[in-house]
Amino acid sequence: MTKAFSTPSALVGQLSDAPAPLYAQVKQMIVQQIHSGAWPAHHRVPSESELVEQLGFSRMTINRALRELTHDGLLVRMQGVGTFVAEPKGRSALFAVNNIADEIAARGHRHQSKLIRLGEELANPERAMSLALREGQKVFHSLIVHYENEVPVQLEDRYVNAEVAPDYLKQDFTQMTPYAYLSRVAPLTEGEHVVEAILADAEECRLLQIERGEPCLLIRRRTWSGPQAVTSARLVHPGSRHRLEGRFGS
Repeated sequence: MTKAFSTPSALVGQLSDAPAPLYAQVKQMIVQQIHSGAWPAHHRVPSESELVEQLGFSRMTINRALRELTHDGLLVRMQGVGTFVAEPKGRSALFAVNNIADEIAARGHRHQSKLIRLGEELANPERAMSLALREGQKVFHSLIVHYENEVPVQLEDRYVNAEVAPDYLKQDFTQMTPYAYLSRVAPLTEGEHVVEAILADAEECRLLQIERGEPCLLIRRRTWSGPQAVTSARLVHPGSRHRLEGRFGS
């Protein structure tokens, strides 16, 4: 059940007399609810219609406030589901290659995954180059959505050198991550990261439950075990739910 603002009529009276624009007043009011703990992480925020009715402001005003708070990373809007208070952003080390399940567990949260695709393909020119294979050589492909406390935080689109991990298709990747399995059969000796900001395509938005146009963080990752390329992965994170960290020294 959605928890309404306390004494909404009193709040409306206070806000209407304030000098800030109305959308900014709504934002401030929502931020106060979050920071006070009244609305914890994953709390469902009242819908636009409910806020219009409770606060007496226009839908345009409410929509702008919710859009800006989503852009700021305080709210998460899931298509067809609703708007929720965001979990503080998950963090990954910029140069480390880690198991996402371990990262989530280290934050005291629950990891789940949903397998979208798992199969065998023939390497196209791009895939062959990334894995140092011949064009047309067999590769394995998996597409997995990773969740943190039931909120999708990463779309993992991975190609694997079939010669290095011949039993890849036999694994249950709802019970273990590809990282955990590959670490056993082909221990990592070298990795490469390329990081960029992107706009996810329609399928990626659907799987990550984000709106079209939300900025995403893309990590292109390749790994090696000794001289052999093991995997080439495309990891897409909603920008409102993830950040990278790095520390440098002389």
